[in-house]
Parts: sequence; C-alpha cells; structure tokens
Amino acid sequence: MKIRILVTFFNMILEPQTLSPVHPTPTLEAHLQPVDSQPKQLDYDVAIVGGGIVGLTFACALKDSGLRVALIEAKQESTAVSRGQAYHVNLLSSQIFDGIGVWEQMHPNVNPIEQIRLSDGNYPGVVQFLLQDLKSPALGYVAEHKVLLEALQAFLQECTNVTYLCPVEVCATQFHADAVELALKQGDQTWTVQSQLLVAADGAQSPIRQQAGIRTMGWQYWQSCVVAFIKPEKPHQNIAYERFQADGPFAILPLPGNICRIVWTAPKKEAEAILALDDAAFLTKLKTRYGNQMGELELVGDRSLFPVHLMHSHRYVQSRLALIGDAAHCCHPVGGQGVNLGIRDAAALAEILKTAHQQGQDLGQLKTLRQYGRWRKLENWKILAFTDFLDRLFSNTILPIVVLRRLGLWMLQNIYPVKLFALRLMVGLSDRPPKLAQRSPQKPSL
Repeated sequence: MKIRILVTFFNMILEPQTLSPVHPTPTLEAHLQPVDSQPKQLDYDVAIVGGGIVGLTFACALKDSGLRVALIEAKQESTAVSRGQAYHVNLLSSQIFDGIGVWEQMHPNVNPIEQIRLSDGNYPGVVQFLLQDLKSPALGYVAEHKVLLEALQAFLQECTNVTYLCPVEVCATQFHADAVELALKQGDQTWTVQSQLLVAADGAQSPIRQQAGIRTMGWQYWQSCVVAFIKPEKPHQNIAYERFQADGPFAILPLPGNICRIVWTAPKKEAEAILALDDAAFLTKLKTRYGNQMGELELVGDRSLFPVHLMHSHRYVQSRLALIGDAAHCCHPVGGQGVNLGIRDAAALAEILKTAHQQGQDLGQLKTLRQYGRWRKLENWKILAFTDFLDRLFSNTILPIVVLRRLGLWMLQNIYPVKLFALRLMVGLSDRPPKLAQRSPQKPSL
C-alpha cells in the first residue's frame, strides 16, 4: 500500500502541465479607496484570492510589472497574527524579499540564525551548521507573522497597480475561454471582477482549488504541534535547535528580544494533554525537552496547537488558474520549510507572468502557466518528501533505523560535501533561484 502511495505521489510531479490591453495605473488615492466606492464592474489582469504572507508577496512582486492586479482578502484580522505565529525565513526567502524591496523594512524586526544544531534524542553526536559553512552573515532568520505581514502590507501601499479589496468574500467563480469571472461580496453589496488569470493563495483548504476540481493527495500525520513563546534566563545566542525525539521533532527558534519560539511535535493525544497543562506544569515538562543551556524558562503569551499533514495538488495550474502556497501544497513543519515554499512559488509565478506580459502573451493560457507548474512542482515535491522522510526516520525506535540515522548524523558532521548539500537544501539554495533572489546583494559566496 505504501509503495502504491509513493508511486502515485511520484507520478504527480511528472504530469505535464491575446494579452488584453493594460488598464491605466490607478492613482494612489484610487488604490486606497474603500470597496463601497468602487464601480460595480472591475477588470484586472491578475486577481489574487488570499492576502496572507504568500498572496501579499506575490502581489508585491508584481509592482511595476505593467499588470493591473486585484488582491482579495476576506478577513481584516489574520488568525496567524492573533495566535502569534512565527516562521523560519530561509536565505532564499530573505533574498526574494530583498529583491522585491521589502526586506529593509523587515530586517530590523527579525532575528538572524548564526548556528543550527541537530541532534537525535540523548545521543551525544550533535551536528553543527556554522556561518563559515556558507560564508554568509546568517544561516536564515526567524520572524513573527505580524512582522512579515505588516511590512508587506506597508509595501503594498507603494504598489499603485494593485487594488486591495478587504474584507471581501469570493462567492463564486466562472471560468471562460478568455477570462475568469469572480462574484464578490461585502456585506449586502455584490459585484463582479473579470481577470485574465485567477491566482489562489487561499490556504490549505482552498475553496478556489476545490471549486476548480483539482484533486490532492496526502495524509494526516499521527502528530500535532504545540507552539509557544519562551523567554530563557540566558541569551539564546542566535542558535536554532532541531532535536529529534521518538515521538516527534522539537524545535527552538531564536527571536528578537531574547525570545524563543518552540515547536513541540508529539502524538495527537499527548500534544492535547501538553496543551491542557497549567503554565507551571507545562514549563516543568518543557524543561526536559528544552535542556538547561539557557537557564530558567518563562512562558510568554498563550500556547496553541495545530495538526500536521502532508498535501500535494495533482496539478498547480489549469486554464485561467494557478495555485500558490498552501493552496498547492503543505508539508511537515520539521525544518520550517512550509512558508518558504510558498514565497518561492510567488516569486516564480511573478517572474513567468512578467515575462509573458512583456512578450504579449495571454497570462491565463496553459502554455504560459505550465512553465510555473513544471518549475515549482518538482522542487516542492522534493521538500515534501524530504520532510516526510526526516519525520519518519527519526520518529521511531527500530534499532536498524536508529543505527542508520546516527550514521547519517556522523556523515553530516564529518563529511563536508554531505554537510554542504544538506545545508543548501535547508536554506533554499539547492534549486533554481527566481530572478528576484538573484537581484539581492546578500547572497552567500560559496
């Protein structure tokens, strides 16, 4: 059965996958108008559904593209902000933000990772990734969701070719040969938007993907993640930890202000029990995983829990539609790769659309969109498979597998080409970089 699933998963990546006049660029005043002052019929070149990190990154990447863009978001307040979500922003993502022009606003409020430590339970062999391994000023960064979101939203105000419609719901979509039509609603007001291309950045449960009939495959893991902010007694020294345990990985991410974000993966029932503990009992149990390298621990804010699953869409594109971010794929949180895949999707699709526009191509035709599908599907599949492999390899106590993984850790620490390959994979430098990243001056010299 497992072999059949893997064969199906592999086959998915092998599936192959007249420009309308550009609308006048709206003034900044028109760009900032509330929805109820908009005309009843709006026409755009690209309509994006979903104003989270990935949707905003994509919209910002289209600044000065000559394309008229609508960004449609249903909620004024982000659930991820209210839950205090935080992310590992890998080197490639930081380069993409830099290429867009928004990294300067983000950088003062993110924390660099200067060392990464991987370990297997109580086994003394610890793999250390250091700055000199990449000849880079950082191995990545850690940022709260609100930091990235606010910087992107502020930058969006400079993108006068983008109209931000929020809070607006998409009630229905109709795909036609030459356009896609969206029925929009805000309160009692309804109107339609016509666009050459619809881009779904509306999350793992993507209504747009489901309405389009795009199938997915994947599975729920037996684990859930408890996440929390911790303030240790001693400095975190900009070190990120990934500690593999038999019941799931445990990550410590350094944030500004000597705050750490923990991601504690455990079997679902155990994770629910951990979440239900009072603060004192939680900290007592946490110390057994966290270690004593930073002294006493203080809980900051609330804890939360989220399930873990793997999902991959059978295709990323069809006529007049493209999927990006969690609408196309979700992976295990080990290594913190999820949001980075979506940021790469956004940069890659923006690059392809800008080139197509310059060449006078129809943005929504399959010939154009399949370039994006071929580019990103294989790269994303590799990360999904890699994170799944890591979780299964380390989340067990079968003796031959324990010996195998500890041999792997020894190779990572002692064989430099193996170490460099793994590190480049983690920081996003192992595959084709979008042009936005190539414009960044902060690329490491290898």
